[in-house]
Amino acid sequence: MQRSTLVRGTAVTGAVAIALTLTSCAGSAAETAPTADMEIGSVDLSADCPATIVIQTDWNPEAEHGHLYEMIKDDYTIDANTKAVTGPLMSDGEFTGVNLELRAGGPAIGFQTVSAQMYQDDAITLGYISTDEAIQLSDTTPTKAVFAPLDISPTMVMWDPTTYPDVKSVDDVKAALSANGGVWRYFDGSAYIEYLKSAGLADASILDGSYDGTPSNFVAAGGKDMQQGFASAEPYVYQNEVSAWGKPVDFALIHDAGWQTYQSSVSVKAADFEELSPCLTKLVPVLQKAGVAYYADPSAANALILDLVDQYATGWTYTQGVADYSVKTQVDLGLVGNGTNSTYGDFDDDRFADFFDKASKVYTDLGTPPAAGYTPADLYTNEFVDTSISF
Repeated sequence: MQRSTLVRGTAVTGAVAIALTLTSCAGSAAETAPTADMEIGSVDLSADCPATIVIQTDWNPEAEHGHLYEMIKDDYTIDANTKAVTGPLMSDGEFTGVNLELRAGGPAIGFQTVSAQMYQDDAITLGYISTDEAIQLSDTTPTKAVFAPLDISPTMVMWDPTTYPDVKSVDDVKAALSANGGVWRYFDGSAYIEYLKSAGLADASILDGSYDGTPSNFVAAGGKDMQQGFASAEPYVYQNEVSAWGKPVDFALIHDAGWQTYQSSVSVKAADFEELSPCLTKLVPVLQKAGVAYYADPSAANALILDLVDQYATGWTYTQGVADYSVKTQVDLGLVGNGTNSTYGDFDDDRFADFFDKASKVYTDLGTPPAAGYTPADLYTNEFVDTSISF
């Protein structure tokens, strides 16, 4: 399968998270950045930001990360050993005075959390941290989010529409599986499952935490079982690239069931926030513009993504078809967009507060509560977001 034996995990629970945090897999940055003796354009980051801004992603290169790769153009170097690409950081076609290094996550960092990797390697400036991870690990590896590239998480549950024609949402899943003797296969330790159980939307009788990232069990069940995935990838992959299945699947977003995490928020270590604030004031609008530009024309960034996947050779397969489907689906489903206002990349205060309450309860019940005294304001800020930048 495309994306075969490698599992893209969501935030994990309890001992799983602790074990991942303790894993020692710190990677090194590409040692020599490309020469960037170019004229600096209208945005100059050189006085306020590190000479090389290092961003740690949470998975192999893919279209959900396209807004980052949009900032690297022709003059770049690829380090296939460390799974990183480095080049002049560009904005609106102009050099910003610093370089950008983008690091792959997942297998490239031993599948540990991005927050753990950031605390092991001080060279990392920013990282992809989902809100649930930030809440759960706030006591051990605290981070603060400054930009939300995705408004809605792509995490979903999918099923065979022929077997389950009446299932339209997560609300319908429990009864349908119970009646048919099927299971919902998910990545063991996924925090959203604990929330669904607490909300009465799932229970042990229909849950199976044995999902390993491969299609074999889903295919073998012949439509009886359901499975987690990303709405911006798996529906295309299963219909077009898993020959043993080769037909459509239906799906429902976990977001719509009430677990409304911000996926892959660009974040800094909490202790670095004040020092990096002058940089972030200029950088976050650059990130916003890059996202708008990428979704308007993703061709160049996607070509780089496909080249990196090939050169990194982690066992992950990613095709042009998946990339094209992902971009279209992200836009069509509102996974990326302006959210509830007219600004791209900000956090909704009410939504964040509601999610903080839900996630705090889940993690407290699991024995990994948020840091004592923490509030949503400790976990994110909109202060650097340019409210005029939108889709």
